[in-house]
Amino acid sequence: MAFSMRKESRKSGSAPQCEGRFGSGWLPRLDLAIALRFVGTGRLSNASKELRMLKIKGWSVSPMKVLRIVGLAVLVVLAVTFGRTFAQQPDKALDTKSSPPLSNKELSVFSEQHALTAPDLEAFLDGLLPAQLEREDIAGAVVAVVKDGKVLFTKGYGFSDVAKRKPVSPTDTLFRPGSITKLFTWTAVMQLVEQGRLDLDRDVNDYLDFRVPNTFGKPLTLRNIMTHTPGFEEAIKDLFVADAARIRPLGEYLRDHLPAQIFPPGVTPAYSNYATSLAGYIVERASGKPFDQYVMENIYTPLAMNHTTFDQPLPANLLLLMSNGYERASKEAKPYEFVQAYPAGSVATSALDMCNFMVAHLQDGQFGGSRILKPETAKLMHTRAFGADARLPGMALGFYEETRNGHRIIGHAGDTQWFHSDLHLILDANTGFFISYNSAGKGEVSPRTILFQKFLDRYFPYMPPPARPVASASDDARQVAGFYIVSRGGQESFLKVVQAFGQAKVFPNADGTLSVNFLKLPNGELKRYEEISPLLYREVHGQDLLGFHRTADGRMEFSIDYPFMVFQRASGISNKFLNLPILVLSLICIAIAVLFWPINAAIRWHYGAKLDLTVSEKRLRLATRLACIVNLLVVLGWAYFISKASQIASFSRDSDSFLYFVEFLGVVAALCTLVVLLNAFRSWTRAGKWIWAKLFDVALALACVGFSWFIWHWNMINFHLRY
Repeated sequence: MAFSMRKESRKSGSAPQCEGRFGSGWLPRLDLAIALRFVGTGRLSNASKELRMLKIKGWSVSPMKVLRIVGLAVLVVLAVTFGRTFAQQPDKALDTKSSPPLSNKELSVFSEQHALTAPDLEAFLDGLLPAQLEREDIAGAVVAVVKDGKVLFTKGYGFSDVAKRKPVSPTDTLFRPGSITKLFTWTAVMQLVEQGRLDLDRDVNDYLDFRVPNTFGKPLTLRNIMTHTPGFEEAIKDLFVADAARIRPLGEYLRDHLPAQIFPPGVTPAYSNYATSLAGYIVERASGKPFDQYVMENIYTPLAMNHTTFDQPLPANLLLLMSNGYERASKEAKPYEFVQAYPAGSVATSALDMCNFMVAHLQDGQFGGSRILKPETAKLMHTRAFGADARLPGMALGFYEETRNGHRIIGHAGDTQWFHSDLHLILDANTGFFISYNSAGKGEVSPRTILFQKFLDRYFPYMPPPARPVASASDDARQVAGFYIVSRGGQESFLKVVQAFGQAKVFPNADGTLSVNFLKLPNGELKRYEEISPLLYREVHGQDLLGFHRTADGRMEFSIDYPFMVFQRASGISNKFLNLPILVLSLICIAIAVLFWPINAAIRWHYGAKLDLTVSEKRLRLATRLACIVNLLVVLGWAYFISKASQIASFSRDSDSFLYFVEFLGVVAALCTLVVLLNAFRSWTRAGKWIWAKLFDVALALACVGFSWFIWHWNMINFHLRY
C-alpha cells in the first residue's frame, strides 16, 4: 500500500515493486514505499571497503587524494539515501545476441499439462515453497487454491512465530494481505451501487462532508477511483501509524491529508491509497454505518469469514492467531502494523477465509446459500473499465487484469511492510489462487510472482505465437529510448525528488531488442523485449509486454503489465542525466571547500604563513565557507529524514517540525548562494590572485547555484506538509 519501494515485482523476477505498501508495488518496487526505503537498498560494499582503506597521514595530503575521498564519501551518502539509482543504470546498451529458438525439449514443456488436482498441487508446492522460504530467508507462507466453487487446496509452510516454532495454519493463522483489502472496499461500493445508493459516475462531492477540488474542471467519480485514475499525487504521511491510539476517525484523516490532483480524472492511471480510503468513507456515509461494521455485516458474515477483520488492534479472539511479521526470518519479529488508511490495506485474514471470498467472486457473487452481489453487478465489476493502452492489461472496477498463458486473469496484490500477498482469479477456468508471505525476505526476487507463473505453466501451459519482424524496428527503438518518470509519485510535495533518482531508462540492445533498467529476470539479468507490432514489445521467450504510445499532447509514455500506472518521458529539465551530475558535482565541490578550510589553516599555522587579505575579504571568505557548511547540513538533514523510510510510520505529523527545519535550512542555503557569488566576483576581479584559486571560487559559486536549483526544482524547500 505504501509506496513499497522494495525491489520486488509481481510480473518480474526481480523488478522493483510497483504498487507500494498495500499494492502490487515500483517506485517500480519504483511499493516511494513508500517509496523511499525500498529505493534505498543499494549495495555499497566495494565503495565502503575502499573508503575504509584510505588513510591520511600527518599533513601529507594531496589535493587529488582528498578529492577522491570526498567524492567517494558523497557518492556513498547519496547511494545509501536514494537507493540503487546508480547501480541500475547501464552505461551502454547490452551487447547480446538474439536468443536461439526454443528446442523441442523446451517446447515440450508447454504441451505437458498436469491435471489440477489436490495431490498433484500439493506435490508441486511442496517441491517449491520450502526451498523458496529457506533461500529467501522468509519465515512462513500460506497458499490456497479454489476451483469450481470449492476449496481445492490450502496449506501453510514455515512458521508464524519463528522463536516458538509455531507452524503456519491455513485455517487459523492470520496474515495481512495489504492492498488486497481494497477488494473488500470495492465490493462494498458495488453493493451500494446495485442498491441505488451510490452512482459510479456521480461527483463524489455529493457524498462527502468536505470538498475535493475539481482542479481540472472535471468532477471526480467512484469509477475514476476504482480504476486508479483519480489523478491524485502520492500520499504517504500518516498512512501507517505507530500504535492504535494514533488512528484518527477516517473522515478527519481524509480532510487533513487531501493530496494535490496532478492529472485530470479518468485520464492517467496513478495508484492511490488515499482515493481508496475516500471510497471507504463514502461507503460509511452512504450506509450510515462505520465502514468496518458495514463490511463485517455485508461481506464477512455472509461469506463465513470468521477469521477476518478490519479491527486495529485485533480483537481478543483473533490476537493469538496472528502471524508475526518479519523483515527476514533470521531477524527479530516486527510489531503489528497499524494502518490509518484502513479501507486501503488494514485487513487481517486467514487463507481459508480468502477462499470463501474468491469463490464468491468466481461464482458471480454467490457463496453457498448467500449472495453478496447480483450476477450482473459482479460481471460489471470484473469487466475491463479502463486501459491506458488497449493492447495491454487494463483496470476492471477495483480488480486489475493480469492476462497470462492465454487466460484472462483478474486480481490484486498487497504489501504491508512485512507481509506480501497475491490474489488471482482465472475467470474462464473458475480457479482462484491466493498466496501470502509473512516476511519481506532478501528482496532480490519476487517469490510470489515466480510461484504463480510456475503454477500457470504447469496447469495452464501456453506458448506465445512467434513474433513477426517489424520493418520500423530500428526507428521505433530510437524513438522510445530515454528516461521515463512513473505517474505514481509526488508533484507538489518533496516526494517529487524520488523522480530524480527513480527514473526508468529504456534503451536499445545490440541485437535490436529493448531493455528497461528495472525489469529483470529471476537471475538478475535484464529482460529483453522484441517488437511484435508498431511500438508494442514482448519479452523474448516470455509474455510480459511493453506498450509505447503518445498522449493527447504528444508526450511519449509507456505501459507495462500493471495497469494502475504509466511511465511518462522525462522532460529535459527533469532528466536524470542532467540532474544527478549537477547534484553530485555540486556536492563534491562544496565538500572540498569545507574540507580544505581547516586543512589549509593548519598548513599555514605549521609554516607560520598568513593570508594576504583585507578585513572585508576575510569576512567574505568566512561567510562563503559557512554558506558551504549550511549546504552540507541541508544534505545531512534530508538524508536523516529520508532514512526513516525503513519505518513508514515515521512519516507522520510528529516529523512536521523537523521537515520545516530542514526546508528552512534549504532556504538559508539558497540565500547564502548570493554571498558565494559575490565572493567569486571579487576573487575573479582581484589583481594578482592565483588563477587556479579564481577558478575554484567560480566553480564553488556555480556549485552552490546548482545545489540551490536542485532543491528548489524538486520541491525540497516548498514547506508543503501534505505528502
